[in-house]
Amino acid sequence: MRTTRAICALLLVVCLAVVLIPMQWLALKCNWPIQRYIPVYWHRWILKILGIRVNVLGKVADSRPLLVTSNHTSWLDILVIGSLQPLSFIAKSEVATWPIFGLLAKLQRTIFIDRSRRRDTMRVNEAISNRMNSGDAIVLFAEGTSSNGNEVKPFRSSLLGAVHQAMQTSATHSATVQPLSIAYTRLHGMPMGRMWRPHVAWYGNMELLQHLWSICGEGGLDVEVHFGEPTKYGAEFNRKQVAKQMEAEVRSMTLAALYGKSSA
Repeated sequence: MRTTRAICALLLVVCLAVVLIPMQWLALKCNWPIQRYIPVYWHRWILKILGIRVNVLGKVADSRPLLVTSNHTSWLDILVIGSLQPLSFIAKSEVATWPIFGLLAKLQRTIFIDRSRRRDTMRVNEAISNRMNSGDAIVLFAEGTSSNGNEVKPFRSSLLGAVHQAMQTSATHSATVQPLSIAYTRLHGMPMGRMWRPHVAWYGNMELLQHLWSICGEGGLDVEVHFGEPTKYGAEFNRKQVAKQMEAEVRSMTLAALYGKSSA
C-alpha cells in the first residue's frame, strides 16, 4: 500500500513539475510579477499530494524590510512555509547542486550561502538586504542546520547582520524581525511523540531520496506554523541580542506546539 501511494504521489509531482517549472523559468526570464506566486501554488499542491495538513497561527508581518527567523526540521519546511504566501529562503550553497531540489530552489529565487567561506557572509548579507528593501520577506533558518524535530538549536547571529545593512538603505532606517516556529505534531491523527518525529525530521546523515520516498508513502502529517510578534528595530539593533530573543521565542512556540499547548 505504501509503495503504491509513494509511486502515485511521485507521478503526480512529476506531472505538476512538467507544467509549472517551465512557467516559472519563463516568468523569471521575463521578470513577470507572477514569478513570486507560482512557487506558492506549487507548494500548496505538493502538500495536498503528500497528504500534509498545515495549521497556521498568526501571520507574516506587513511591515518591510522584513526578516523571518525560523527553526528548521526538514526539507518539508520549505513546502510548508512556502505555501503560505510569497517568501524567499536562504539556503546553504550545496543545495544549489542537488538534483531536482537545487533547480526548484533556484526557481524560487533562493539566496545561497557558502558557509565554508566566512567572506561569503558579506555577499549574502548584501543580497538579503537588497531583497528585503525591494519588498521581499526573507526566511532565515537561523539554527544553520536542521534538528531532530524535538528541539530548537541555538540561533546563529551572523546573517542577522543583513538586517542592519537593510536599515541603512531603507527609507525609514528601520527593519522588522519576526520569529517563526514550525512543528510536526501528528501522524494519521495521532500525536507523533519523540519516537516518531524523526520520521519527518531530516537531519544528520540521512539519505534525502530515501527520506522523500518514506514521506511520499506515509502521508497523514499535521504541522503547526506559528508566527510570533514582529519587532521593529532601529539604531538600537544588536544582532547577537536579537538572535537570542528570536531563539527564545521560537523555542517557546515550538515546545507549546509539540506538547499541544498552542492556542489560536
